[in-house]
Amino acid sequence: MEQYVIKGGSPLVGEVEVGGAKNAALAILTAAVMTDEPVMIDNIPDVSDINVLLEAISVIGATVERIDRHTVRINGATIGSVSVDYEFIKKIRASYYLLGALLGKYKKAEVPLPGGCNIGSRPIDQHLKGFRALGANVSIRHGAIVASAENLRGAHIFLDMVSVGATINIMMAAAMARGNTIIENAAREPHVVDVANFLNSMGANIKGAGTDIIRIRGVESLHSSSYSIVPDMIEAGTYMFAAAATRGDVLIKNVIPKHLEAMTAKLEEIGCDVEEFDDAVRVSAKRRLGKTHVKTLPYPGFPTDMQPQIGVTLTLASGTSIVTESIFENRFKYADELTRMGANIKVEGNTAIIDGTDRLTGARISAPDLRAGAALVIAGLAAEGITVVDDIIYIQRGYEDFEQKLQGLGAEIEKVSSEKEIQKFKFRVG
Repeated sequence: MEQYVIKGGSPLVGEVEVGGAKNAALAILTAAVMTDEPVMIDNIPDVSDINVLLEAISVIGATVERIDRHTVRINGATIGSVSVDYEFIKKIRASYYLLGALLGKYKKAEVPLPGGCNIGSRPIDQHLKGFRALGANVSIRHGAIVASAENLRGAHIFLDMVSVGATINIMMAAAMARGNTIIENAAREPHVVDVANFLNSMGANIKGAGTDIIRIRGVESLHSSSYSIVPDMIEAGTYMFAAAATRGDVLIKNVIPKHLEAMTAKLEEIGCDVEEFDDAVRVSAKRRLGKTHVKTLPYPGFPTDMQPQIGVTLTLASGTSIVTESIFENRFKYADELTRMGANIKVEGNTAIIDGTDRLTGARISAPDLRAGAALVIAGLAAEGITVVDDIIYIQRGYEDFEQKLQGLGAEIEKVSSEKEIQKFKFRVG
């Protein structure tokens, strides 16, 4: 099993470039099968989640051609099956987007119940409610969601809770339904907007993405398109908080600053200097950071995917901070690992109370999920001494070239796969 070994204690300094948004790419690559013409998509991140999804799309019969590391051409004309294999679903939750895409195009789909990171309950009842409203018969049989319809018809759908996945899945199915669909209480995240823009580039008629009411006029067919994925706001945010936690000075390039406003506001509140440019942000921390309270909320609120990163940063701030997680109930599993590094963090239900400490010290820790894993790497970079992070397979699901990008900022971090390599790294860095 691969691990990261880190010698911390040095500020991150320099420039780093952010790749395409994983969460947008997963939905867009799935939506690409909805036409029988070739679709070219670029700025896709080269991470394991994307590669697993492309394999799943290929296995159902679509033609998937990797042009280069960040560009793929997909043609859904050759799809021979609307049944997705469980092996793919158990690895990445976003495979469930094939439900909306296949139901929209073929009026039938069979997709196993999803897996992914264990960060808490993520029910898909809102997805199923939306499909049923569009006229599909939906049932769960032998561990799979089976959906079919003679025809999909537009409907007025009010989501009981804001759900990115349900918004995107319903939007895809409704794009090829007869008549008009209105989704109220829709998710407003940038990747929802990106998926809508992509569908529109293929001939769909979707208006209002980015607001809480999305209006869709169904079309009979979709056509060929070329599209570039939006920059990844979570990857950008991770480097922003890495700069803050290590008291560094980092320019993060290829970003949309508007998408980062919730993070920028918190960084400025705790004492960082944040400078915005057209497509970049610079974060510097010249002094010890201060406390804050933060609550995760749907966009444009503070993202749940950034909660572990701000949590780690606040362990080194002065005073007592409170972090409240309102999206997922199991997202503080990194707290025990931080405690091993000397953090004072106490979790009560969906709240973490963090008493800032002067320093963290290196330890052997494990990544419990994707974002918490990245946050623990930040902790290792800020800590004194050597930190070994196990189970980095989670981190590789969503961060391309993570250790190389950190090395470019001056971090002493290596990916290793044996105790011998860990000892060699310790000997080399002294």
